Amino acid sequence: MASPRKVIIVGAGPIGAVLAWALRRKGVPVILIEALAEPEIDCRAASCHPPTVAMLSQLGLLEDGLMQGLVSPVFNYLDRPTGALVARFDIREMQDVPSHPYVLQWEQYKIVKTIVPRLQADDGAEVRMSTRLIDIEQTADGVKARVQTDGQAEEIIKGAYIVGCDGARSTVRKLTGFEFEGFTWPERFLKIDTYFDFTTLRPEIDNRNYFADPDEWLNLFKARGPEGDGQWRAVGPTLPEQTEEELLDPDFIEARLQKFCPKPGRYEIATAATYRVHQRVASSFNKGRVLLAGDAAHVNNPVGGMGMNGGIHDAVNLTEKLAQILLEGAEAEPLLDRYTRQRRKAQTDFVQAQSIQNKKTLGEADPTVRAANLEAIRVAGITPDLHDAFIRRACMIDAVKVADAVL
Repeated sequence: MASPRKVIIVGAGPIGAVLAWALRRKGVPVILIEALAEPEIDCRAASCHPPTVAMLSQLGLLEDGLMQGLVSPVFNYLDRPTGALVARFDIREMQDVPSHPYVLQWEQYKIVKTIVPRLQADDGAEVRMSTRLIDIEQTADGVKARVQTDGQAEEIIKGAYIVGCDGARSTVRKLTGFEFEGFTWPERFLKIDTYFDFTTLRPEIDNRNYFADPDEWLNLFKARGPEGDGQWRAVGPTLPEQTEEELLDPDFIEARLQKFCPKPGRYEIATAATYRVHQRVASSFNKGRVLLAGDAAHVNNPVGGMGMNGGIHDAVNLTEKLAQILLEGAEAEPLLDRYTRQRRKAQTDFVQAQSIQNKKTLGEADPTVRAANLEAIRVAGITPDLHDAFIRRACMIDAVKVADAVL
């Protein structure tokens, strides 16, 4: 059999890198193009839920993840006004324990930096950094991508398919005319990185924590960080009327952390930034020979750490279908339509719904509703069936199982 034609992947973030690596393990040639000169170091996404960990294991990446990341089997819900631990959820204590009973805190840039050198050493893969996509043309039997590498003339790259893994502002999505349905939250989110070890403050704090508060909820997570000795990220909402200058003022940042985790002395801040948050899903993930995956296809708020996971699930799902098409001669349209049905269902029925509900629950202001929400979480934490159901939804176990069953 002749060698299959290559798949063009736009975007060398974690989703593009995983997709390229997964396709190469199947024997499909790839060309990965990225507008940046080198992978961006941004640990905004760091949580890999149990189904994702299983996929990383199947791809031969888990050993690297365990060396570079942090195993976190527990996540806690806390009530900021009272300081009480509302509930503790331990994946290891599930009645039906998953094959990998933990969340792996493995930052997205570390995933990319693990995969890209392997692709660069692979004769069946080509990695083109500093290369921008300009236009896409679909033909009867393939695609032509017009690209430009910094300092060079435009050129045409030909392939069997092109996959947009190029983020929320996807050029692939815009060039092909996919609708990006949903909304943008009015408030910006503030993310703060610090090297302070919050577990020294109180025993109720673990590697993954959710603080409920009617005014300013907070996600607090630990990863290994750039040097491997631990870095914490705190993410919470701001008010729409607050200015960037106000939000990034050191005293404002200090007050935010002290409100949730009071301690003597000031916090040492590594970085702080604000960003807009969207809840959007593309109308379709396939249009002819153009495909979408990751943030190019769907974006959500960060409460629950589901965004990168959903993108990796896209990549693994799509790899199986492209391999059947390109290596086994399977009919393309039914398989790629099924890819859209499966992955859109995972997003609309689970990730979008769950991440929106997570945000609302943590920030609920109505005293009666808030008390009921926290009581429901408390009861779930101590009731085996409810404990397991809570984890299956929070850790995307149900999302993958239900979506993969869609025909």
